[in-house]
Parts: sequence; structure tokens; C-alpha cells
Amino acid sequence: MFIWWSFWAFKQRKTAKMREKYFKQNGGNLLQQLSKSRGHSENDKIFAAEELEKATANFHDSRILGQGGQATVYKGTLPGGRVVAIKKSRIGDQSQVEPFINEIMVLYQINHRHVVKLLGCCLETPVPLLVYEFVTHGSLFDHIHDVASAAPRSFLPWETRLRIATETAEALAYLHSAASVPILHRDVKLANILLDENYNAKVSDFGASRLVPSDQAQMTTMLQGTFGYLDPECMHTGQLTEKSDVYSFGVVLIELLTGRKALCCEGSQEQKVLAKYFVSLMKEDRLQYIIDGRMLDNEVKIEQLKEVADLAAQCVRVKGEERPTMKEVAHELEGLQAMGRYQWGKRSLQAEESEYLLGGEELGNIYGDYGTSSSIGYDSIKNQVAFELEGAR
Repeated sequence: MFIWWSFWAFKQRKTAKMREKYFKQNGGNLLQQLSKSRGHSENDKIFAAEELEKATANFHDSRILGQGGQATVYKGTLPGGRVVAIKKSRIGDQSQVEPFINEIMVLYQINHRHVVKLLGCCLETPVPLLVYEFVTHGSLFDHIHDVASAAPRSFLPWETRLRIATETAEALAYLHSAASVPILHRDVKLANILLDENYNAKVSDFGASRLVPSDQAQMTTMLQGTFGYLDPECMHTGQLTEKSDVYSFGVVLIELLTGRKALCCEGSQEQKVLAKYFVSLMKEDRLQYIIDGRMLDNEVKIEQLKEVADLAAQCVRVKGEERPTMKEVAHELEGLQAMGRYQWGKRSLQAEESEYLLGGEELGNIYGDYGTSSSIGYDSIKNQVAFELEGAR
């Protein structure tokens, strides 16, 4: 019995030393310093390795949600039934440890409903593990480009696409302007915009992100991101600013408008880079040749599509100083959303006018005729909407 207990104690000490080694190796000391400097938070939860192994059936292939260059994401179920997403760095690749710790540091600064929530981490394993809230409907890339899967994605109508774009812009504007320390995402793309059960946007994957001191408008950086979304100015100068995220978001808008991928190996040479091809068609007034035809079914929508297309073209200008800020982009998209809801309500009202009259006076006359774009134009409608929204507050 004594021999057995001695062996068990030796094994426990060895396991404890190994876990301590992994903890330090995976940046645990840095994380502890961060936690002390910012105070305790519910997000500081440290998960045990056994807990996450059990949650994922020992990281079985059937639990894989997605794979990227840096990591694999697994679906897990914690005790009590809570479903989570567990991000695991590539085995044996120590170069990926820094991005993981960086992601933790960045996400600890963020509190926004359209940013995926970090629940905790595990650093006592050979590679670090991050535990996130589980976002049920996959990525926006899956829905727009309908990747092959056992469960085909449903078509997202323009109203839903515009709302998702607006929510994403709000999250990025928050990162740039409202977070305690400004944050540059550096890898804005459809695959990093997740959708919850109500198709609300959740911006994810902050492994490449950077915290920017308030006294530093730009920083020199190694080129990082996804081809097709990369800011050409940053590629040329190596200078990273918030306008780099604006460029990438502009490409996202173009994908939502066209249903095409940011980078395509098919077609002619000029069609391979979507942003460049889109801008060339805009200059030639041939937007109709690239817009997703399934969305061209009424005047209100076409007007919105044109406005969003113009905004996207501004976002992907070659010179960063000529692009709008994410705050301006978010504000413009919010206005277009409000205009769309207003015009749809007006159209419904006008449909009723032909059947119902009040005291010989048409319903439309009670509210005035400012709701039709053909009467006084888009800007007047938008101003009227803004006036009414302000009054409602």
C-alpha cells in the first residue's frame, strides 16, 4: 500500500510540475499580471484541462466547428449543459502562443453586444485554449457564399444583410473610438463575423488585433490579415491605422452587395480582386452588372443598394486619409436602415390609401407626402426620418 501511495504522490507531483511548465510557457504569468492590473472579472475564469477534454469528447474531430491557419475551434458542452466554442492553438507551434495571449488581452478590454464574448481560458495544456460563447448560426461567409455543408444555408435578404453590416460597423466603431484603449482588429472579413440565433452580428477572432495607445495614431507592423481584404496602403507603407479596418469593412460591404468572394481565381484578370473590380464598375456606372440580382426587386431597395455601394467605394479608396472613419460609416448605415424602415412603412400606408378614406381625405394626406423618394428626394427623406427619430427620443 505504501508503495502504491508513493507512486501516486510522485505522479501527482509530476503532473503538477508539467501543468506549471505549460502555464508559464503559454503566457500564464503575463495573464496574471493583466488580471491584477484590471481587477477581478467574471471573464478571468480558468478552466481545468479535464473539464474541456470532457466537454469536447477529448477534442474529437466530430466536434470541430472550424479550422484556420492559427487554430481549430471545437464545440463543447460544459457541466450544466452550457454550449461553448473552444479555440485550440496548433499543436507544437509556439509561434501561436503570443497571438492567443494577445487575443485574451484584447478581449478583456471589450464589452459590446456585437463582439463575441470570451468566457475564460486554460493554459495548463501543451497549447493554450480559449473558451467563448457559442454562436449558433456560423459565419457570415457561410451564408453569403453558401459553402458546402450538411445543412445548406438560407438566403439572407437585403434587409438582414444591411442590419448585419450596421451591427458590425457599430462594433468596429466601438473598438476604434469607445473602448478603454483603442483597438485595431486587423482581420475584418466575412469569416470573422458570426451570427447568433437571431442573425445578430458577433465580431470574432482578435488574434491579430492590436491595442493602440491614445497618443499613437498609427503604428508600424508586419503585414497580417487575409488577401482580398488587406489595406493596399498598409501593404505599401507598413503603417497600420484604423483606416485599415475601414478598408477591410468596405470589402465586406461589397461582398454583401454582390454575393461574390473578396478574392476569386475564376473569371478575367480584372475580376480577381473584388474591391478593384467593383470600383471600376462604379466609375463606369455599371453597378447593375455586379449587384446580387436576387435583391433587385423594388425601388426602395435599389435606392439603398446604390447608397451602400457608394459608401463601400469610399471605404476602399487607396489613400487611407480619404476613407471615412468607422464611426461615420456606422452612422451612415444606421441612417440608411432607418430610411428603409420608414419607406417600407410609407409604402404599406399608400397601399391602404386606395381602399380606405377618412372623411373624404386620404390617409396619406394626414401624414403629408414627404415619404416618397420621387417627390422630394433621398436627402429630404433621410432628414425627415432623423427629425422624427429625434422627436421620438
